[in-house]
Amino acid sequence: MQYVLVFNSGSSSFKFSLFPLDTEVPFLAGVAENLGTPQASMRVVPQQGTPLQVPLVGAHERAIELLVEVLPTFGLTFKDIAVVGHRVVHGGEVFTESVRIDERSLADIRACSGLAPLHNPANILGIERIEALFPHLPQVAVFDTAFHQSLPRKAFLYPIPYALYREQGVRRYGFHGTSHRYVAETTLKQLELPASDSHLLIAHLGNGCSATAVRNGQSVDTTMGLTPLEGLMMGTRSGDVDPSLHQYLHDKLGWSLKDITHMLNYESGLRGLSELSNDMRTLILAAEEEGNAQAAMAIEVFCFRLARQLAALAASLQRIDALVFTGGIGENNPCIRTRVLEQLAIFGFQVDLDRNQEHGRSFGGVITKDNSPVAMVVKTNEEAMIARDSVRLLTRGNA
Repeated sequence: MQYVLVFNSGSSSFKFSLFPLDTEVPFLAGVAENLGTPQASMRVVPQQGTPLQVPLVGAHERAIELLVEVLPTFGLTFKDIAVVGHRVVHGGEVFTESVRIDERSLADIRACSGLAPLHNPANILGIERIEALFPHLPQVAVFDTAFHQSLPRKAFLYPIPYALYREQGVRRYGFHGTSHRYVAETTLKQLELPASDSHLLIAHLGNGCSATAVRNGQSVDTTMGLTPLEGLMMGTRSGDVDPSLHQYLHDKLGWSLKDITHMLNYESGLRGLSELSNDMRTLILAAEEEGNAQAAMAIEVFCFRLARQLAALAASLQRIDALVFTGGIGENNPCIRTRVLEQLAIFGFQVDLDRNQEHGRSFGGVITKDNSPVAMVVKTNEEAMIARDSVRLLTRGNA
C-alpha cells in the first residue's frame, strides 16, 4: 500500500500525518516539538496500537531523519510513501492553487517569504530536507492563502496609496484557506447544494480565528489580511484595532514598533482582555463556575466582534444558505455558537438548544430549528485536504 505524508513544518516544531492513498483516515499522526532545545521530542500516534514517544537531539533536520528511522516500528519505510504534501503558509499572488514542487515553484515560494518571515522559511526547510533525503520523491505545496486568491479587488485592496500594492504587494491575502476550502466542500456535500449556486459564511474558530464568505464555491471576502493579525479577536491576537494605536503607545509609553506588534500578536485577544488565559474552555469555566467578570467580558467581546464581522461578510453574498462553525472553539462550544447566533437575529437564526448541545451530530451538523436559516457545525480537516490535493496532483503528474 502507498501513502501520502502530510507535513506541517513550523519554526520550532512540525506535525505530520500518514494517509493511505485511497482514504482520508490517517494511518498515523505525530508531532516533533521544542526542536533545538533540550526538551525536544517526537510523538507518533498510530490509528491502532501504542503511541511512541522518542527524545531527539537537534532541530528540523534531525527530526525528519528520526521520522525516517521510526517508521519501521509501524511496519513502514519511506519507500511506502508516494508523495509528500506540505502546508505552506503564504503563496502571495503567485499561487492560486496547490502545486507540485519543482525548482521554479520552490523559488516562487522563497520569494513569498517576505510576506511570512516566521512561517515560509520553516515550510521551505521541510521541503528541502525531504528533497535532500529522497530526491526522487514527489512533493506538493498546499497554500493557506490560495483559496482566497479569488477575492475581488474591492475586497482585497486597502485604501492606501496604490503604489504600495503595485510595488510591495501590500493587500489582504487571507489565511486558513485550506480549512475554509475543506469545510466549504463538506458543507455543500452535506446539504446537497450545488457549488455553482451556493452562499456560505464559515467561521474558523481556534486559537487563531477567521471568517470567510464563500460564494459559488469561491472565497469572496475574508477577515484576515496582509498578515493573520487582522480581523477577528483570537486567543492571543487582537484582531482589528485602530492603526494609530502604534503611534499612540509609542508616544505615551515609549514602546517600540516591535514591542507593540508583539503585544498585539501574543498578549492580546482572549488572553489580554481576561488576564487569565487564551483557552476558551478555561474562560468559560472561570466565568460560569467562578464568576470571573473579566473572563465573562472577554467572551462577550469575542462573540460580539465575531457576529459583527459575520454580518459584514454577508454583504458579499446574495443570501445565506448556511453559517458554518468549525475549528476547536467552533466545533466544541455550544454556548459560544448560541451567543453569536443570538446577535445575528437580524438574519432570522433560531438556535435549537438540543441540537446545538450535541453539536448537531444527529441532524447532519445542523444546530438551528427547522424553520430557521441554517447554522451548522462541520469538523475541519486540513490534513485530509492536503492529502487530497497531493493525491490529485500526483495522479495528474503520472497521467
